[in-house]
Amino acid sequence: MGTALGQQDLLLRVLLSEGTSANVQLGPHEQVGALERRPAGAGNLRVWAGAGGVLVEGREVGPWVEFAAPDGFTLGGRAYRGNLLVVWQSKQLLFINRVWLEDYLLGVVPAEVPASFPEAVLQAQAILARTFALYRLNPGGVYDLCATERCQVYLGRNAETPRHTLAVQATRGLIVAHNQRPITAVYHADSGGYTAAAEEVWGRSVPYLIARPDPYAQGASRLWSRTLSPDGVAQGLLGMGLEVGSVQYIGPTLMSESGRPLRLRVVGSARSVELDAPQSTRLLRGLGLPSTRVRFEGWQVYGQGSGHGVGLSQWGARGLALLGWDFRQILGYYYPGTFLSGFEVVQEAQKRLLGNMGREVHPAARRTPLGQAQILD
Repeated sequence: MGTALGQQDLLLRVLLSEGTSANVQLGPHEQVGALERRPAGAGNLRVWAGAGGVLVEGREVGPWVEFAAPDGFTLGGRAYRGNLLVVWQSKQLLFINRVWLEDYLLGVVPAEVPASFPEAVLQAQAILARTFALYRLNPGGVYDLCATERCQVYLGRNAETPRHTLAVQATRGLIVAHNQRPITAVYHADSGGYTAAAEEVWGRSVPYLIARPDPYAQGASRLWSRTLSPDGVAQGLLGMGLEVGSVQYIGPTLMSESGRPLRLRVVGSARSVELDAPQSTRLLRGLGLPSTRVRFEGWQVYGQGSGHGVGLSQWGARGLALLGWDFRQILGYYYPGTFLSGFEVVQEAQKRLLGNMGREVHPAARRTPLGQAQILD
């Protein structure tokens, strides 16, 4: 079946930073606020939080203001496409980039995968980043996404490269869907040879996030070792609200198919605890381990890979691409049973795009005919 490649796009709200003040560099622009709308020239503006609203160069402009500049803006030394929305909230300012989805991806894909990786990997990453953004739409909130690893790393115009831009353009509008909704498009650097199922890491089953062999993952963190300390483990447990006294032993009692602890036993002088898979993940990653695909020899831990291990492994995808796999085959392997489609055919995305929150959609998106989805096996 064919896949429609339309010109669909929508406006995202990406939280760049928050604080009490910032310097914003702009070309000729328009300031749109709750109190007024006025044109302004180019300049370096000081914006800070007042007692009850936003101050621009000492002038009260209301609870929010948007800087609409055709050439974008610079914040914190980093250039961005789109507009800057500043929102006053509890005596703090939220600095939010209002940017078209496809322009947003130009600053995300380079932050997530090296330009030296094969074209098929860059294209797969562009599709996943687009899917992730749609999944995270939050009409009821002040913003949809953040710009850090808690969401997807977004570095703005400074990070853009020709190869990444071509990958975004070549896959324009494509997402991965399941049951007519964007999938939970999680990905990571290197599985260490075997991807993890969602329940191993987060304690909940997702039909397309299953454990799979990943033999071509050959990243720099493929093999590593770390030495744990009793005090470090005890402090890590305290951070989880668990007190066991002086730690005497730590080790798995049950391992998953992918080689990650499903149960982790910690023996302390006061008591012993057995952690489930999500708790084990939280403790081990909190102790600085690159991944949880591990084996224990006393306090020495030997591991493989980097990241949570669920979904696409970027280094594994690289190996598959070098074998000649295209982005459809790569995505189909890491997310079995899902579909490749244009985001406008996904009902949940459509509901969010055109819902009663008045989400702004690029005019071209409204003209794009619905297409058929292509299954990923």
